Amino acid sequence: PLTLGEVRMLVELFYLPYHHGPQAQQLLEHFRWLRVNSLSARVLATTPDACGGMCWRGRAQSFQQLCAQACRLHSRFVSRAGRALLYDLHPYLWDIRNVLLAAGAFVLWLGCQSITAPVLLGGDVEPWVHRGGLFGELQALLPVGNSCDLFYHPPPLFPSSQLYVLRPLLPLDKVRVVLSSAPALVRRLLGSFLSLSPEYTFVLEDEDGPCGYAAGALCAEGFLRQRDSAWLPAMRHKYPQDLGAGSPAPVSGHLEGSGFGGDGGGVLTCVYHLQDALEEALLFFHAEPAAVPLPVLQRFPSLVQLGTAPRVLDVGASRSLAIGLLSALKASGSRGVFCQVSTSDRQQLSFYSKLG
Repeated sequence: PLTLGEVRMLVELFYLPYHHGPQAQQLLEHFRWLRVNSLSARVLATTPDACGGMCWRGRAQSFQQLCAQACRLHSRFVSRAGRALLYDLHPYLWDIRNVLLAAGAFVLWLGCQSITAPVLLGGDVEPWVHRGGLFGELQALLPVGNSCDLFYHPPPLFPSSQLYVLRPLLPLDKVRVVLSSAPALVRRLLGSFLSLSPEYTFVLEDEDGPCGYAAGALCAEGFLRQRDSAWLPAMRHKYPQDLGAGSPAPVSGHLEGSGFGGDGGGVLTCVYHLQDALEEALLFFHAEPAAVPLPVLQRFPSLVQLGTAPRVLDVGASRSLAIGLLSALKASGSRGVFCQVSTSDRQQLSFYSKLG
């Protein structure tokens, strides 16, 4: 059964409409302080202002622990609560879990990136944009909190107790990509982002390992120019067009542990035929990339790409992945994003449509 501490946290998350319990209040206070003092995140221990950096990292760790406790509470509640109570309270707890996944990832990102200006709120909005309670206050503190469409989605009909972790890319992830059994496929999907814009890449993990990714480029115009002039020629040299000729019969490879994969709807932890993956990558490397119209780049200066494994059935986790990436781009000054989707790729179109 649920422990006394878990029941107490559940009550404190939904204490009163305009008054939160101690742990919920602590969550909000930590998040507000971490945002306002985000310039302290990268202060090194050897500098005169080392105390500020240590204080920021200490509060960030406390915030992450509270987020993790709330996510574990959601998982335990789904697996332990009676059905009547579960269907009454799950939508509210699911909302809190989703917004805390995104908020936790955003704080982690603040801690490993150099932000040149404080993260500011998006300005005054209509009251209906933000929902009430703890969820609404956390939403308002995220850089994309005024984009209400990102935060409104009906809960799943069948609640899942799956635990998710959302975090920025780590250096070890790049090593896993290089050592994966289908490096050509992985480079086709994410190689340009890992090489040219790794600071805007997020990873979604469940209990079986990596199951989703979100990648972005703050200045898409410069990113696409570098991709076409430097990264693609390097890939064409590394993977010549005749590389697939005379290859052995297809064998099964496993992408689990590589941390990335998929194409829009995505395939991460999935058996692939390496020959098919190689041919797909070669077609991509040697095809002439489609040009992005200048009006699009002017109005939507940032590029995004997201994908999840087929086993990720909880759209809330995918939405948190998108919110984490968009928050990082907005905090860096982006005013709009676009993604490149093939009109024939129904799976990818469906994936982005479900995200709103």
